[in-house]
Amino acid sequence: MLRVGILGNGGIAARHAASVAKLPDLMQLVAVSGRDPDRVGAFTDRHGGRPFTSLDAMLDHGIDLMIDTAPPFSRGGEAERAAAAGVHLLVEKPIALDVARGQAMVDAVAAVGATAAIGFMYRQGEAVRRWCATDTGPVGLMTGIYHCNALHAPWWRVRAQSGGQVLEQLLHIIDLVRLFMGEPDTVYARTANLFHRDTPGYDVQDVSALIFGWDDGRLASLTANNIAVPGQWVKGWSLFAERATAHFGDWNNAAFTRTAPEVQLDQWTSEKDVFVAQLADLADAIRNRRSPLVPLSEGVGSLRLAVAAMKSADEGREVRITHEV
Repeated sequence: MLRVGILGNGGIAARHAASVAKLPDLMQLVAVSGRDPDRVGAFTDRHGGRPFTSLDAMLDHGIDLMIDTAPPFSRGGEAERAAAAGVHLLVEKPIALDVARGQAMVDAVAAVGATAAIGFMYRQGEAVRRWCATDTGPVGLMTGIYHCNALHAPWWRVRAQSGGQVLEQLLHIIDLVRLFMGEPDTVYARTANLFHRDTPGYDVQDVSALIFGWDDGRLASLTANNIAVPGQWVKGWSLFAERATAHFGDWNNAAFTRTAPEVQLDQWTSEKDVFVAQLADLADAIRNRRSPLVPLSEGVGSLRLAVAAMKSADEGREVRITHEV
């Protein structure tokens, strides 16, 4: 039984706490650490565990697995300290706001032998896994969207703290680009803040478009916005491969069509809870001393693409990822 501690007490922390509760044979929430004693106390009243306002005190309490849900700007080596204390990790994305900082975390955690995963839970989806297990031939084109309309948390609206929508939300689909198509060679991006310029404290993009390119001619085109329907989060992607096409409504559900040698349609559907699945996978990885499905290093690989896209948007030019980032 893994003793779990959560660093942070926001909305995503609550999602993870609920997921831990669904795995009573594998883990138990025993501690939560946050800066505000009233907030962390209210969190543990709802979800269980003992409240702490100090990471060191939580580590002294004794945990086997820490779920790091802290915003990227506020991270100051907590994951590394936990790993050095013998604690395994699930780190929420983005791993950091710059590649060097993310790589330093990966290196430090690896040096002490901790098992660590990054929170790209889309990869756990049943339809995503099924595509990866199907002989489709190479993907020639991927398209993806992430559309919403919310102010989110105050830190989310500040690029220096969140990196903006590309690093904080679209990153999930950027990660799928790497999963389905491998590492791209170039990126060209355009971003703008169209309708939030007069919103105090909001300096991140609210529209963006990215084109990733491969030297062999393959392409991936992604768009995101924060100007769509309030209260709705619309995410999806389509894959066009040599012998198949699929349109994903989400990580679990896709309309799959075999296009060669003959056309054959299928509907892939599932209600799999990907948050629970990533914790179950991590628990198994810890027990069997193997790499988790999405190791922490993948957080750096996908961050690299997002940072390159923002560099392209800032400089108004195509960026060659392998040479310039």
